[in-house]
Parts: sequence; C-alpha cells; structure tokens
Amino acid sequence: MNKPPFGRRFAAMALSPVLALLSWAGPALADDRADNRVQTASGALQGTLAPAGDVAVFKGVPYARPPIGELRWKPPQAPASWDGVRPAVETGPACLQPNAGPRGFYTDPPPRTGEDCLYLNVWAPKAARNAPVMVFIHGGSLITGDGGSPRYDGSKLARKGVVVVTINYRLGVFGYFAHPELSAESPHGASGNYGTLDQIAALRWVRTNIAAFGGDPERVTVFGQSAGALSVSHLMTSPLAAGLFQRAIAQSLYMPAIPELRRSRLGLPAAEEAGRTFGRAHGAPTLADLRAMPADRLLTVAAANPNDVFGMTSAVVDGWVQTAQIYETFEAGRQAKVPFLSGFTSGEMKAFDAGVLPPFPATPAEYEAHVRAAYGEMAPAYLRLYPAATPADSAQAAARDAFYGWAIERMLKLHVDAGQNAWLYYFDHVYPSAEARGVGAFHSSDVPFVFGNVGPGALAPRNWPSPPPARPDDIAMSDALMDYWTAFARTGRPDPAGRPAWPAFTGPDGGYMAFRAGQAAPSSGLLPEMFEVQDAHMRRLRADDRAWTWINTGIAAPPR
Repeated sequence: MNKPPFGRRFAAMALSPVLALLSWAGPALADDRADNRVQTASGALQGTLAPAGDVAVFKGVPYARPPIGELRWKPPQAPASWDGVRPAVETGPACLQPNAGPRGFYTDPPPRTGEDCLYLNVWAPKAARNAPVMVFIHGGSLITGDGGSPRYDGSKLARKGVVVVTINYRLGVFGYFAHPELSAESPHGASGNYGTLDQIAALRWVRTNIAAFGGDPERVTVFGQSAGALSVSHLMTSPLAAGLFQRAIAQSLYMPAIPELRRSRLGLPAAEEAGRTFGRAHGAPTLADLRAMPADRLLTVAAANPNDVFGMTSAVVDGWVQTAQIYETFEAGRQAKVPFLSGFTSGEMKAFDAGVLPPFPATPAEYEAHVRAAYGEMAPAYLRLYPAATPADSAQAAARDAFYGWAIERMLKLHVDAGQNAWLYYFDHVYPSAEARGVGAFHSSDVPFVFGNVGPGALAPRNWPSPPPARPDDIAMSDALMDYWTAFARTGRPDPAGRPAWPAFTGPDGGYMAFRAGQAAPSSGLLPEMFEVQDAHMRRLRADDRAWTWINTGIAAPPR
C-alpha cells in the first residue's frame, strides 16, 4: 500500500479523533484526597476506602466516551466533563462479551455489560506522593474479561506503595472488527484495533490525571496476563503508545501472527475481507447495516460463528495502530525501549477446555509416528524433549513451549539485542486444590498471587480450584511476587530489598527466576533445548507462510 509522505501523514493523524483525545489535557489538578475526593480534568470524584483504611479506591471512572450505535467502530472520544462531585464507588459495566457457558474452566461472567464500558478503577495509598503507577490489562482472549472483577482488586498491591489502575477495553467483534468501509471513512485508511485504541486512551487518561491520586505519570508500568500480556506487546509495538509507559510486564505472553488489513499473509485472511464476508453472511452487507444491528444480536451472531470472526479477535496490521507483525517490529528494534519482564507457568495448557488441543494420540507409537512425519530431521531432538512414552503430558508441554515459552524467550532476546534490559520468570507454584484437580500451575494461576488474592476472602472463577489458602507457602509466594513486581515498577529492575537477586535475561541459556513452593530461586538455562527446537519449527512455518500457534505445532503440526 502506497503511503503519503510522513509530513502529510502526521498532519492527517493530528486531525483524527483519537489523537485529539491523546493530545487532550485538562486543567491543573487539585490535591484534595483527605476525604477521598480528587479533582480530575473531567470533574471531581468521590471515592471510598479499602477495608483496612489505608488505600483510597475509585471505581467506575470514565476515561473516554465510548463510540456506540451509529458511532460503533470508531476511535474512543475524549471523556465528557461533569459538574459537581461524581460518586466513584461502583465499577462500570464490562464490555460486551459472549457467555462462556456454565462449565468452562475460565467462565467468569461480569455482573453487567454494555457498549458503554470504557471505565477504569484506581487504588491509591492514602499517603502516596509521586508513587509508581501500575496499569493492569485483563485477559480473556480479547473476547471476554472485566477490569472491574474482584479478582483484580488492587488494594493489597497498592499497600506495597504503588497506585494500581485496572481498565476495560472493547472486546471481540466490537473491539477488533475491520471492514473496507470503516477503512474508507478513517483519515488513516485503517480499521480494527479499537480495543488497542481504548487501552491507549486509558494510558493517556493516566498521564493526565494520575498525579491527583498520588501517582507519578513518568513511572507507569503496563502489566497484563494472557490476552492482557498480548495487549502489552501491542502497546510496545504501536507508535501511538510511545512515551505513555516506562516499564512493561507480560504474564503468559504469546505472539501469534496477526491478520493484515488488505492482504492474506501467514495463512490468515485479509482483515477487511473477513469483515466484509461476515457482514454479507449475516444480512448486513454494508457498514450502515452493521451499525444498525442491535448490539446483542451482533454479539450473538459473532459468538455463534467463531470461524467467521477469527480476524476480529486479534489486532490487525493496519499501518497506523500496528505497522507490522509484532515479531517484525521487535526484529527491527522499533519496539518501546523500556525495561521488559515476562514469563509463563509450568502448567499453561493443563486447564484448557477440550477442543483447544487436538485429541491426544492413542498410543506412544502413534504419537512418535506423527512427530517423525511432522518434524523430519528435527524429530530426535523433539522426542528427547517431549517423549512418546507420555503422549498427553508431552503434547501439553509442547503446546506450552510453542505458544508461550518460545514466544517469550524470542521477544525477550530481541529486546536484549536492541540494547534493552529484560527478565524472565517461570511460575511453578502449585496450591493444594489445583494439585488435587491435576492442573498444576495452570494458565492464570499466577494472577491471584500477584494481586495478593490468597487466604481468607480470596476469590476465583466459579470452575477453578478453590482459591489459594492461607498456607505459609502461599502467603510467601504472593508476598514475593508483589515485592518483585512493585520493585520493577519503582525502579525498572526487579530488585526488592532482602530478596534473592534476579539475574537479567541474556538469552535462552541465560538467567531467570523460578517461583515455586513459596520461594524465589534464581537459575539459568530454562528448559534446555526447548527454545532451539521450537524456534527451528517456527522459522519453518514462517518460511512456508503459515501462522504459528499451538494449532500448527506438536501433535497438530502439519506433515512435511
């Protein structure tokens, strides 16, 4: 796609609604927190206190005006101002999302949803002055999730001396839908990525307003888990997010190939064409028809036809918000130059519902035959790592390493190659009810520990193992993670006083921190041979113009 000269592109960008929002600044902020009242650029907020009385809490704060109805699929608009004092005591509605069903392991439906959903929540120590800020982005495959979930209550993390912010952002077909008519009406010729634009708007709100809560706008850490970690990588690679954060933490990060706006590449359809096909298939051939479709019907149709909306649950290479594939931006060294911390859990794949992985081979012989057919000369090294004697365990470990381990080590290595500091972790702490269910340190099991959500009153999704209890090991694990995370937010290095030193990541054979049995243990050479085997396979997929996810690796790898 031919682009106009940079000067004209920059001028056009400056006129767009989203960059008008990003450059918007309000009046000087007053510090009036003695009665849990703050003055933001949009108006005054009245918050509450956490039960212990040492953390001020502000919930349901609008950070942008959501484009809904006739404005659906537009960038977020500057937040509306209000007169008087606005109560900030209840979380806002979560963004529209499908019902995951009553039996899904990760089912966690929010109490309220709607298109009017661009709200955030703030937890601030009462005595905070220029405190580091941690902005959390929830997971849920970019389809589900809620920044207001009690699981992400920031009170305990805030007690470590940081201001915590959690956000909502548009999801699924509302957040990542591309269409040629949407691109045509955009001054940038772009569409999709509305959820990412929401996240950028929230960070701009933080930059403008967080000082009123005692936070330092020059020490902002973005952190997220699963799709929230993926979102962190989107922010690290988007030129529109430049300068809005100074550190990044990505828990269970993955790096899939993402659709491109106008061309099919890496085995993925063009995002615009996928959007056009979706509309025609469901009686809405024009953008006007799609915008006229009631939100609940649009949500139902999209959820019932997941193959139609594959490109709508992913960021899009649109040339504006995302200028290239994530790995291409990292390879070129154009990502955000900030300290970067990432890692994964030992049991990432153990709790995923049936259907995420293909059926396991029935016998070791069947497993080995498939591996040899798919991996060719790489098969001996693969089988040493993922032996045929235990097909189910090996298949899960291979999928974990392909989707999380390889992606994380590749991105961290590229970050180090760009002259930046990086740290790797491996979370292997298993609490009793998870062990009893056979899911180990499952995907998302680290999140309760990061938020201090352990012991009495701890919450978990309805189908999870019971929350971590108040065992000494669990309390110690949570304290350690909170100490390392908040130290990183404070200084750009995970170096809390009195804790073991975390070795910097230098490459797949370099240092990392293992978190297990309540302990933080520095080590080196995580899962030997893993990176080399997975990297060779991923490079082969890329050369073959195939997407790389767990659906093209391990027991799902295509034959050579």
